[in-house]
Amino acid sequence: MTALTQLFGRAFAPLEAAVNEGRIPGGVLGMVERGGACIVRAIGSAQIVPNARPMHEDTWFDLASLTKVIFTTPRILALAEEGVIDLDAPLISVLPDLRQYDEKAWERKVTFRQCLGHQTPFPAVAPIYTYGRDADLLRAFILQREWQRGEPVYSDINFILLGFALERLSGKTLRDIDPGPGFAFSAEPDQAAATEDCTWRHRVLSGEVHDDNCSALQGAGHAGLFGTAASILDFAQGLLDGTGASPASIALMRTPLSATRTHGWERPYENWSGGRLCSPATIGHTGFTGTGLWIDFDKGKAWTLLTNRIHPTRHFNSGIATLRQAVGDLVNGA
Repeated sequence: MTALTQLFGRAFAPLEAAVNEGRIPGGVLGMVERGGACIVRAIGSAQIVPNARPMHEDTWFDLASLTKVIFTTPRILALAEEGVIDLDAPLISVLPDLRQYDEKAWERKVTFRQCLGHQTPFPAVAPIYTYGRDADLLRAFILQREWQRGEPVYSDINFILLGFALERLSGKTLRDIDPGPGFAFSAEPDQAAATEDCTWRHRVLSGEVHDDNCSALQGAGHAGLFGTAASILDFAQGLLDGTGASPASIALMRTPLSATRTHGWERPYENWSGGRLCSPATIGHTGFTGTGLWIDFDKGKAWTLLTNRIHPTRHFNSGIATLRQAVGDLVNGA
């Protein structure tokens, strides 16, 4: 038995316990080391209602906010490196119609870098989907709305606007942009981990995006990406070995913008999702559906924990925060 296999077995134990105790239906844990050693294991159910299906190592997951770091952030950073955008320029350099009826509006001063680092006054989230299902009209609403200004918080609005910028610059909707190898914007229902029994779509969601605003917008920069443990670990391996993005982009992903954030990613802080034992050179991110990815550049390893913790409802204490931290500590040898 290799050292990686032994380490993985210990790290898998909290996920196994969470499934056996009924706190989550199922999950997949995967680890990869710089150089290519990789291991993935699944447990539990991909769906329990209305019919039961087993979880598999190649089950597709709605990655939720991992979309921010796997899809949107790399593309924004690549455009900056190419000179197409300036990270310190306001969004209106690409979205001139943002709050176009008030040239003094604070929204017109928000920069790309501030959005990447969640350093804007936008609210954390807003029920945009409740204003209708016309995607073009909702885009106009988001751009023209007078947003309530608050203290900087982690905000989906930041990445919705970054997604709009990608659409303008590419001349395509986000769902028409290549999501990258191993990723997609939907999945076959019988091959995906089910998420919620949606109260406004009136069905259990599987293979279609869970995030309400992303669904109504028919694609958005903050959510909507689907992938498997293997595709996520391939992405992580590319950042570890430097083949998945340019050195400049990877450096920005690791460059702090605040005590908790880099360009797009989170960095270690007290009680963060990656546990207590990550090196300072770790970046990570989580997704509301129960997903997560962490990459430790000093230790040369990455791990992904994928669960369907909101199936069939989000209104249940799954213990996902504690589970993520426990796995992270064991991945790092606790």
